[in-house]
Amino acid sequence: MRARWVTAGLLALLGAVHAHIWWGRASVANVEALRRELLRQEQANEAARQRNERLTAEVHDLREGLQTVEEIARESLGMVKPNEIFVQIQGGAP
Repeated sequence: MRARWVTAGLLALLGAVHAHIWWGRASVANVEALRRELLRQEQANEAARQRNERLTAEVHDLREGLQTVEEIARESLGMVKPNEIFVQIQGGAP
């Protein structure tokens, strides 16, 4: 009789552990969702890190030299140097 109670208790414990694995807070589905979220966040962090590196390099260039300032002025504002002629070539079908 005692062996039946031990067996029933162990089966109940096994069922509780199994239920926790499949439907609990640390379930397989929940862990997979957290992994996907972590992957998305790591990708966003990497993109932000690369952007920060580009901005840091640009700030360094702006502080150290006028070449970057000149390049930005030429591209964004269409500025030209004195005694310089600006020529724009538009591509088209031959």
